Amino acid sequence: MREDERAHQLTPNDPRLPPRIPEQLWEHPEVRAALGRRSPGGNRDIGGLLSLINRRTGTSQSKIGAAVGLEQGYISKVMSGQRVIVSIDVLERIADGLGMPDAARILLGLAPRHSAWQGSIDVTATTATLEPARRPAESPRVGALLLPDLVPATPRNAQEDADVRRREFIGAAIAAIGLIQQDAGYFANRQSRRPVGDGEVDAVREMVSTFSHMDQRYGGGHARNLVVQYLVSNVADYLRGTFAEDAARRGMFSAAGELSYLAGWMAFDNAEHSIAQQYYNLAVGLATEAGDAPLEGHVLRAMAHQAIDLGSYRRGLDLAAASVEGRRYQLARPRERALIGVVHAHALAVTGQKPAAARALTKAEGELSDATDNDDSERSRVSFFGEASLAHETARTLKDGGDILGAIREFNRSVDTRKAAAFARTHAVTLGYLGSAYADAGNIDEACATWSRALDAMDGINSGRTRQVVTDMRSALSGYRHRGTVVAQELDGRARAYLGNDLVATP
Repeated sequence: MREDERAHQLTPNDPRLPPRIPEQLWEHPEVRAALGRRSPGGNRDIGGLLSLINRRTGTSQSKIGAAVGLEQGYISKVMSGQRVIVSIDVLERIADGLGMPDAARILLGLAPRHSAWQGSIDVTATTATLEPARRPAESPRVGALLLPDLVPATPRNAQEDADVRRREFIGAAIAAIGLIQQDAGYFANRQSRRPVGDGEVDAVREMVSTFSHMDQRYGGGHARNLVVQYLVSNVADYLRGTFAEDAARRGMFSAAGELSYLAGWMAFDNAEHSIAQQYYNLAVGLATEAGDAPLEGHVLRAMAHQAIDLGSYRRGLDLAAASVEGRRYQLARPRERALIGVVHAHALAVTGQKPAAARALTKAEGELSDATDNDDSERSRVSFFGEASLAHETARTLKDGGDILGAIREFNRSVDTRKAAAFARTHAVTLGYLGSAYADAGNIDEACATWSRALDAMDGINSGRTRQVVTDMRSALSGYRHRGTVVAQELDGRARAYLGNDLVATP
């Protein structure tokens, strides 16, 4: 065998090969127990499951990560209990990547692969860079609702074709909302009774702004049900109605897209990731129907943010790249370009492209410097994004690129420039990230002081991201706590009180 052939020969544990997991392992009592185990908060014990597979088959973390599409470092955190996987999309990828049989999938709480119902709706079909959203199998009743037969038997002219396509999309969009709510029958006899005009569009936009301020102050877990109720009642009625003019139609679909995006963002913030993905998909479809390319980019940016947080770095980069593509970026106002640009920079950093990430950061800073506070064409969805938000995202990008001191500098700038009362949730998260950066730099005293401030700021906030910050803090402090360090023990007591039923055991 030639030297070059030997260099490319795959070893049995090469991460490029799929893992070989014996069929009988899925029937082992320990594995079945791990598949069915749930935390007090209802989370699956994926870390325990992967640890068992690693121990009993010798499958490395790298190989598991390659099989399921996650980075080795993220798999390590999951196995050590530092990360909890709740996204249905990620759980499905784990089940598929490990070749999980149907009996094991059911124990894990997933639909069997060989379900009788295989239908789905992809409201992001116009976005070629995205994979279709993967959903659990639905019942035939819901499946029929998702694929309405609206095609008439007689030939149609071009205008009739456009009208039918619009009705098909509206039917599918409303069905998607109903599927998320598990109450699609709600819409059966509801219809707006008068033409929808600019007044209704303005009312929806004002409600979106109100709900957004509530999210920023109190967290996504505080009032998402109110947002969803407004979406599935008033706004769904408007979408089914007639419009005074096409501008009102486009405006209403855009406003509905912003509301659906907000419902998704709030679900993401509250760690309800599979629900967030469904609302995001719906928001992209509504934005496309409205012809609102910047809103498409805004939602894709949020999807990229979520993917990165869940460890799907390559998918995060694909989504972020799509958000800054063509008209999505070109037609956006400077503040929105800065927002989607800095998330693109973060996606580049986590995929190891440091020079490109640095260029993207510089570009985002330039865009924000061009933004003005009195820009009437700017949407309220980006009103939160200023120097503090840019510094927060810049710090995350620097930290994931290995520049801890730069991250500390930018996190501090974010804390110093943010209006903490109005943006309490993000302020608390930033303080938590800053504490972790201090800990990574070896400054545990400053880390503890900062984490204490973070816990102070979390009072009254209902957010999965703040809970994750506290969980990460407890993990970082575990060694000091066991050595009897008083400050660490006091912080841990406050952390346990904050987490309550979501408490996850740490070493």
